[in-house]
Amino acid sequence: MTSQSQGIQQLLQAEKRAKDKLEEAKKRKGKRLKQAKEEATAEIDRYRLQREKEFRNKETNVMGSQGNFSAKIEEQTTEAIRNLTSSYHRNMESMMKKLLSTICDISPEIHPNFRPAV
Repeated sequence: MTSQSQGIQQLLQAEKRAKDKLEEAKKRKGKRLKQAKEEATAEIDRYRLQREKEFRNKETNVMGSQGNFSAKIEEQTTEAIRNLTSSYHRNMESMMKKLLSTICDISPEIHPNFRPAV
């Protein structure tokens, strides 16, 4: 009988060792999955940064830098405003005289299609 109880004890111990090994394997698997996920995230971030850098380089090559566009647009706008202002000051006096003469100097005439009543 003692041999049977020793056999049962050995089976229980073996079962406990197997259960412990299984739990350790699950923990290792969980750690490895977590590590793999972190590595994948890091690799994705590196790839994303690389692609963004390549995109910016291509964008700069194709379109030029936006700073140049902004400066050119600002310069063109300033020049256009300066031209319009100088044109306004040059032509204001003559246009006012022309407008006032057109409004004030009225010469009454009979319309060519007018037929006097007989």
